[in-house]
Amino acid sequence: MSNWTQGTDPSPYEPELGSLPNGSQTGDEDTVNKTGTTTIGIATDEGVVIATDMRASLGGRFVSNKNVQKVEQIHPTAALTLVGSVGGAQSFIRTLRSEVDLYEARRGEGMNIEALATLAGNFARGGPFRAINPILGGVDDEGSHVYSIDPAGGVMEDDYTVTGSGMQLAYGLLEQEYTEDLSLEDAKSIAARAIKSAVERDTGSGNGVFLAEITDEGVEIQGHNAFDALL
Repeated sequence: MSNWTQGTDPSPYEPELGSLPNGSQTGDEDTVNKTGTTTIGIATDEGVVIATDMRASLGGRFVSNKNVQKVEQIHPTAALTLVGSVGGAQSFIRTLRSEVDLYEARRGEGMNIEALATLAGNFARGGPFRAINPILGGVDDEGSHVYSIDPAGGVMEDDYTVTGSGMQLAYGLLEQEYTEDLSLEDAKSIAARAIKSAVERDTGSGNGVFLAEITDEGVEIQGHNAFDALL
């Protein structure tokens, strides 16, 4: 059931929410595919870049997949990363994408990125998705936005952010290289280098990079098994 009430004018920062299943978490962590991962979001005046590695592991000890797309489009001009349990993250993205479609169908207009981030935080806090810590990046009439969303539902906007097991390694490079006047192409190169830096030392990250380029024209996502062409 939706919490939308006919005849009211709800705040754009409190979009209609559908019901969520009552899920239960199990202790079988060793049999759950996890992304481990390093994910990066960078906002520029030209748009947003999101970069992720491509590895999934089983119980944190075995590489179960080397070609995982950890960033998905969820909105005409926004994308979200997968961090944590693969199943939980995929369910989170499907649910969020459905609610975005429902919002736009009911109101006849697109959801802005701040409202989308609030919705994602609400779901992270109240949903049965296991621990996830995604990055949301998007572009709207207000400009370019990057948000990190913690497992408790906290939503924080920044010029750039990193989540995942390789975050400390990636942050070191980003702190040195980020400037406010970055072009979108420069941001893509820096993001790929930061992923490569994490891959060198973090066992939960590896096997290449997916890059999402987000502008007011849409979302383009490409996977690269080698870093050389991006650096």
